[in-house]
Amino acid sequence: MSSVIDRLSSLFVRTLRDDPADAEVASHRLLVRAGYIRRQAPGVFAWLPLGLRVRRRVEAVIREEMRRAGAQELRFPALLPAELYQATGRLDDYGDGMFRLDDRKGAPMVLAPTHEEAFTLTVKDLYSSYKDLPVTIYQIQDKYRDEARPRAGILRGREFTMKDAYSFDWNDEGLDRSYRAQRDAYERIFDRLGLEYVIVAADSGAMGGSKSEEFLHPTEVGEDTFVRSADGSYAANVEAYVSTPAPARDAADDPAPTPFDTPGATTIAALVEAANATLPHPEGREWTAADTLKHVVVALVDHAGERELAVVGLQGDREVDLKRLEVAFQPREVEPANDDDLEARPELVRGFIGPWKDGAQFLGAEATSGIPYWLDARIGDGSTWIVGANAPDTHLVSVVHGRDFAPDGRIEAAEVRAGDPAPNGSGPITTERGTEIGHVFQLGRKYAEALDLQVLDPDGKRVVVTMGSYGIGVTRNLALIAEQNHDERGLIWPEEVAPYDLQVVATGKGDEPLALAERIAAEADGRGWEVLLDDRPKTSPGVKFGDAELLGVPWIVIAGKRAAEGVVELWHRRTNERVEVPADEVLGEFEARRAAATGAVE
Repeated sequence: MSSVIDRLSSLFVRTLRDDPADAEVASHRLLVRAGYIRRQAPGVFAWLPLGLRVRRRVEAVIREEMRRAGAQELRFPALLPAELYQATGRLDDYGDGMFRLDDRKGAPMVLAPTHEEAFTLTVKDLYSSYKDLPVTIYQIQDKYRDEARPRAGILRGREFTMKDAYSFDWNDEGLDRSYRAQRDAYERIFDRLGLEYVIVAADSGAMGGSKSEEFLHPTEVGEDTFVRSADGSYAANVEAYVSTPAPARDAADDPAPTPFDTPGATTIAALVEAANATLPHPEGREWTAADTLKHVVVALVDHAGERELAVVGLQGDREVDLKRLEVAFQPREVEPANDDDLEARPELVRGFIGPWKDGAQFLGAEATSGIPYWLDARIGDGSTWIVGANAPDTHLVSVVHGRDFAPDGRIEAAEVRAGDPAPNGSGPITTERGTEIGHVFQLGRKYAEALDLQVLDPDGKRVVVTMGSYGIGVTRNLALIAEQNHDERGLIWPEEVAPYDLQVVATGKGDEPLALAERIAAEADGRGWEVLLDDRPKTSPGVKFGDAELLGVPWIVIAGKRAAEGVVELWHRRTNERVEVPADEVLGEFEARRAAATGAVE
């Protein structure tokens, strides 16, 4: 059965010579210029024919590996009743990040950001015995999140395509096996897509659950920071990094806290300068920012907009990391306290905030202010500090943690730096930028308990099912493949996901180039290759070559000036190597070179 060869003369595509004005990253710029996507609204894009072809090939890789891992595909609607998310508390957890609407009868609905509830209730509806399990089901479907700042084209959009899989087991041993099967499948998927990745420990966020790992693609355009040790034995998202507390010290012989004047010293730099001008250091050295304990006031904001203030103490040479704080305080968001917040609490003396106790100098469990006080996890017991005295133009020296003040709790608050120790003792860490391309969770029983998903175990007793969740951002992965595979002239798709296996370009005068190009394209199609034929009759060779470079099909056959002699050029877009080959041999040459480039066995 013959197939229809796609022709550039009729393909719905228009390449652009200029970059889109709002493009921040290479993938956004090139996918728009090459006619793969088209912006509809901030964070919302239409997928044109070329874009859909690449997307479907990415999805095909995922489907093949999901099937290999034993998962079965289904599909849920994107539009769901809000009550599904009320049962698990996630309607509030997502806050403004969830698109909400009412139907014509006033029933609240949402556009689903994820589908844990729908998967769980469907299994509950159909399965009732341990004999039905394990089962892993998945979908590839569009998701919706009302991003406050959509950016970077399809890397962070408000509508995106995701593969989400869920495993259901009746005991924890089964969950471990299901988790491992999916984790292994993810490694195969990203290897086939040609994406570099690092598997890091991660925070579960609004998803909940226990064990959580991210697959991060190292890239300068990434929004995530991750850390890893030199030997690779430790890697974590920065939000999941666990600080090593400073060693405890005996402060029994330390002097009592002493106030000293610090007029106008509202910054750590000014405080250090004042201390060095006023106080001799007991070790005979100069004071530094690391000798100070600074206090940051933050507002914890819930889904209704209600604000609760908290004071966070951390070493003065570190900045507070709001993302790490949000992990600790989720589902509430964390913001720096504003002027109105501070004016409402005059006991928080801006620039001179310190701990206080019993209404006097130190804050602890008995604090009269009613403001929770949290201390960064790396602060050691018995450590001594310069702190604010909660009075204008005054600080205190020799304030000892544990002796003079105690927090309401410890928290991961401070920024993580290169050189900090890895929690597993493997040495100092490095920090890198990356983007999440996949995430696997051991959800455990959070959703099953909330939605009463139980089955009968082998003894006939009802047990709560345990779950795993496994997500891959399909459209984000496509963008990152483009980000990783391009040059100054355009895209260079890997063979696994390219929109076509081969592009045939007819150039030159007379009828011979087009006739030969037609014949080669037909023969390639007959051999099972997907072919794009550039048959545009009144387009110059320069424009055709420029478009071929921009579109990024990895292998190109040029039927040009030597077509009448039966000679064509085979062009490998990635290496830019062009070789002349007899037309009758070009497809065999293409197949051999492609197999060598991809490691395939023909």
